[in-house]
Amino acid sequence: MSVEYVSQVDSTAGKSTAEDNTMESAAVGSAADRSAASDHAPDYPSSLVGTSVVTLDDISTSQIRELLHRAQYIDAHRKTVAHTCDGRVLATLFYEPSTRTRLSFETAMLRLGGQVIGFAGAQLSSVSKGESIADTLKTVSNYVDVVAIRHPKEGAALVASRAASVPVINAGDGGHMHPTQTLADLATLQSRFGRVQDLTVGLCGDLTFGRTVHSLIETLCRFGHVNFVLISPDELKTPQYVLDRINATETCSYVEVSDLAGSIGDLDVLYMTRVQKERFFNEDDYLRLRDTYILDADKMRLAKPDMAVLHPLPRVNEIAVEVDDDPRAAYFEQVKNGMLMRMALESAVIGDKLPGYEPLQQEEVRV
Repeated sequence: MSVEYVSQVDSTAGKSTAEDNTMESAAVGSAADRSAASDHAPDYPSSLVGTSVVTLDDISTSQIRELLHRAQYIDAHRKTVAHTCDGRVLATLFYEPSTRTRLSFETAMLRLGGQVIGFAGAQLSSVSKGESIADTLKTVSNYVDVVAIRHPKEGAALVASRAASVPVINAGDGGHMHPTQTLADLATLQSRFGRVQDLTVGLCGDLTFGRTVHSLIETLCRFGHVNFVLISPDELKTPQYVLDRINATETCSYVEVSDLAGSIGDLDVLYMTRVQKERFFNEDDYLRLRDTYILDADKMRLAKPDMAVLHPLPRVNEIAVEVDDDPRAAYFEQVKNGMLMRMALESAVIGDKLPGYEPLQQEEVRV
């Protein structure tokens, strides 16, 4: 039985709107389109001030490295940066449930000295009355300095960024992209290995609807020199546009396999994902697939002694609790890194300088 994606609808369901069409076209793009977008991203040391981040293609690899460096500085100078964003306001517009991402965005602004407004559910906003995303963003832009938006429909963040007069950060749009989670992932790789290149990265579980997987693969391809091992059942394989992105990168490669135990020994990084119940029409399909891969102590014994286990969370049962005490478990470290990277990004797009911070001396990025 094939797995079907759950189509998300709002109070305007049944009507084909210009906004819906924009979302649909925004969510579809070839590898060439995405590569061209990254080619036009501003180069270091161009400022991120005023920049919306819908995907990480909106910023250059040098700027990503700068954000990683900025987050490291923030972590080491918490008190020094505590008033960086005094007087600033962040809006968190979350049209679907979230714990870590929403609280991380909000905590990031609070730790920088700013404040937060927003909602955590479409039913709590005027979308329940039929208001469009564009109108919501045009309104909220009058109140705040930066917006973080999560929406169940692919392309919604792009619509929001075009309507807003302040920077918009995509906090996840459907099964499409999750750029700030990818920043957290990159920070964790940098912390564990001292690099984000020359790695064999396994991605396991729901590779069809996992927006964190799609974002991470596309961004690592921009840095290059990564071998991907794509581990999934046939029903949850990686979308073709993501495979096209890997194929378009000369220094990257991939294999698709279904056996976790048989491939774990080759990996530097294992990125586990949950099978997402909310993306299925048929609960029987979800129940059949959700326990396809469970990482436990027995499988960890097959892995390299320095392999890092990542997971965007929340987990259900795809990582056994016994793995938490393994030093290779890096998923709660990702949580901290996510907050630090959002602190770095929020202050950067607003344009507030971190006291005492010296920008990274950039080296040419190998591609």
